[in-house]
Amino acid sequence: MPLEPADCWFLTGPTASGKTAVAIELARLLGAEIVSMDSMALYRGMDVGTAKPTADEQRAVPHHLIDIIDPDEDYSLAQYVEAAGDVVREIDQRGRQALFVGGTPLYLKSLLRGIFVGPPADWELRRSLAEQAEAKGPDWLHARLAEIDPASARRLHRQDTRRLIRAIEVYEKTGQPISQLQKQFDLARPADACRVTLLEWNRSQLLERIDARVDAMFAAELIGEVQQLLARHHRLSRTAGQAVGYREVLDHLAGHSSLDETITLVKTRTRQFAKRQLTWFRSLSECRPIAVVEPFNAAAIARTISNP
Repeated sequence: MPLEPADCWFLTGPTASGKTAVAIELARLLGAEIVSMDSMALYRGMDVGTAKPTADEQRAVPHHLIDIIDPDEDYSLAQYVEAAGDVVREIDQRGRQALFVGGTPLYLKSLLRGIFVGPPADWELRRSLAEQAEAKGPDWLHARLAEIDPASARRLHRQDTRRLIRAIEVYEKTGQPISQLQKQFDLARPADACRVTLLEWNRSQLLERIDARVDAMFAAELIGEVQQLLARHHRLSRTAGQAVGYREVLDHLAGHSSLDETITLVKTRTRQFAKRQLTWFRSLSECRPIAVVEPFNAAAIARTISNP
């Protein structure tokens, strides 16, 4: 079952939108503990490329669901939702508020509306679909899904390979479109019935922040972090290895791109990711957007959120 939105606070937004800084201030105002809503912050050792809250930030306010698995492990959406529910109950028993913070849209939607678990992953089928997509071109997966599940095809971006493959997989394993199976988990609520805030930036300012974020990550030795992860774990899981920044650095370390090319590609893909995030957030009626501009003032934004 989904969490009751009225019992929790949620702060979301695209990558580089300042969620962590606002969350620290907001948590202090609310007497809250922060529950990460970031699928990559789950992984130990993946710190630089995920812009994970620093040790000082985590000491300032209690944080949960950060650094709970190794990067060579897989972690499902259902596991996350279950763990989040457990954490919220623990926070409630301490008489404090739960503040979910992060930019993983599927986590947010699942917390608000519940999830469709579906059949377990069939890695052989997924590998076959990925190989066919590679051979037949970037639009093949989307066209294939449009044949069997037009509703999902309209909803999913042509470049969202992971979700296109999952939608096809569900149809192949169940004989039913995922769009039909998910309907019971798509009950929207109005924004005034929830406490979900979306940090929304002017596009040009957000792109500048993204570029600065990527430059800072490489300056903070993102490449060295990936090398250490590989030395320790030998490989990254399918999910961790596809994270923006890590995927490109892995290709760089394999000799497929220069450093300059890698940095440029990470910036491009991060901008594309932010665009997809915003599309998701704007499709959720629960989200209440709040305009954010430079100069960025996290404390002032937190006060606005806590006193709408």
